Amino acid sequence: MSMDLYSDIYYIERVRAGDTACFACLVDRYSRPIYSLIYKVVESREDAEELTQDTFVKVYQNLHGFKGDSAFSTWLYRIAYNAALTAARRKRVETITFEEGELEQVSEEEVHERLGYYASESRVRHLEDAIQRLSPEERAMILLFYWKGHSVEELSAITGNSLSNVKVKLHRVRKKLYKLLKEIDHE
Repeated sequence: MSMDLYSDIYYIERVRAGDTACFACLVDRYSRPIYSLIYKVVESREDAEELTQDTFVKVYQNLHGFKGDSAFSTWLYRIAYNAALTAARRKRVETITFEEGELEQVSEEEVHERLGYYASESRVRHLEDAIQRLSPEERAMILLFYWKGHSVEELSAITGNSLSNVKVKLHRVRKKLYKLLKEIDHE
């Protein structure tokens, strides 16, 4: 039987029952996606490795507190998200800010058109540059939503923001990306 056939809950129950070696299966399953999310937020391989380890230590120590109200992966991403944001805020990297009025002038159609335009290989670099200029929280939200495919509901659980707040933040981040991409294209 393939290891992937066992659910997260199966491993969690085994660990809780004293078979601590089963935690390695959860680490194997999630360490790469957790590391890549953290790395995209903190932008340092060393920090990302350390924060990934810290995340799994924290998850292991708090496994008894996991209630199963959400998927284990959502709970895990929330811990990683908070660790990454805390670390990024400590570094206080300069990010670009736009006045609210500037973002309001951008229509959703313009956003979709410009972001769709970046789907081609040669344009991905521009998109990555624009994403780097977002705040750590904005970067994390964009990555979780578009790259990791988390739903708005999951994002709400991961970030601790209300559903409407997540929708507003995603809407604003898309507009911010649009403005950044326009600037990058003119550089």
